[in-house]
Amino acid sequence: MNRGIYIIANDKVIDQAIALLNSIRLYDVNTPVVMIPYDDNYHHIADLLNTYYGVQVYADLDFIERLSQKLHATFGGQFFARPNQFRKQACWFGKFDEFLYIDTDIVVFEKIIDNLNHLRHSDFICCDYQHLGGIKNVFNPQVLKEQVFTETEIKDIFNGGFWGSKKNLISEEDLYTTFAECANHPEYFDFSEKTSDQPIINYMLLKRVPRRFNIIRREGKAPGNWAGTPHFQTHNHLLFDTTVNQSLQYLHWAGIRIQPGCPYWEIWEYYRNLHPAIPLMDIPATANKTLWERNLASIKNKLRRLNTSL
Repeated sequence: MNRGIYIIANDKVIDQAIALLNSIRLYDVNTPVVMIPYDDNYHHIADLLNTYYGVQVYADLDFIERLSQKLHATFGGQFFARPNQFRKQACWFGKFDEFLYIDTDIVVFEKIIDNLNHLRHSDFICCDYQHLGGIKNVFNPQVLKEQVFTETEIKDIFNGGFWGSKKNLISEEDLYTTFAECANHPEYFDFSEKTSDQPIINYMLLKRVPRRFNIIRREGKAPGNWAGTPHFQTHNHLLFDTTVNQSLQYLHWAGIRIQPGCPYWEIWEYYRNLHPAIPLMDIPATANKTLWERNLASIKNKLRRLNTSL
C-alpha cells in the first residue's frame, strides 16, 4: 500500500514547515511527504524541504489551478477569507493510495503515518475534539432546523488541519457538485472566524463518506491536541494529557499565532531548531516587551547559536 503525507505551504510559512518536518522525521525517516503549493510563492520552501527532508512538490499543478478557477467561478472572489486553503483537496488525486493531510502549524510526537491503520475499517479518519464545541466554525443551526444533518451526524464534524483518507474516494465532480450545493445555501455555514474550507469540506464528508472514524473514539480514549488546552504537561519535549494519562500524538496551534509567549512555545521552538544543518530561527521580540526583555531575548538567541555550533 502506497502511503504518504500531504502538506500545503508557501514561503511565508517556512519556519512552521521546518518544525513540522523536523517532528515527522524524528520519528519516521521513510514516509514520503508531498507539498501542495498554497500559491505561486513557494519555490524557496520547496527547495529547502526537498534538500533536508526529501519533500516533493505535488505533480499535477494543472489540477490545482483548475480547482482554484472552479472555486472562484462558483463562489466569486469575496466568499472565503482564504480560498487557497481549498488546494489541500488535491490530496484526493495525488500519488498516495492512502494519505494523511497535516497543517504546517502542527508538530507530531510519534510515527504519525501509523494512524492510517484505522483505514482498515473506515474510509476517512480525523483526530480531534471539534464536535465538543458544538457546530461553531462549521455550521449554523439552520442545518439542524432543515434536517440537512442529524444530531448524530454533526458529532462527526472535524478540524480541517489533520485528516486522512483514500485516493479517489472523492471525485473531481464530487468537489464541484459540493461547491455548487454550498454556494446555493450559504446560510448553512459558519464563516464568522474565517475558517474558509473547513465548513465546505465537512459538508462534503458528511454527505458523501459514510464510513468515518474519529481516532479520539478509539478504545481507551485518546489525548487532546489543541494548543489552546492549558493542562498538558511537558516532559522531554513531549506533551502529556493528564485527563486520559496518555502522551499527545500531535499538537495543533489552530487559531493561535505561533510566537514567543504563545501556548507551548518552547515545544514548537525545540522542533523548529532541531535540524543541525538549518540555521536557528531569529526569534522576534513581542511588541509589549520592555527594552530589558528584548535585550535578554537577544542574548539568549546568541547563546543558543553558540551552543549549537559547539
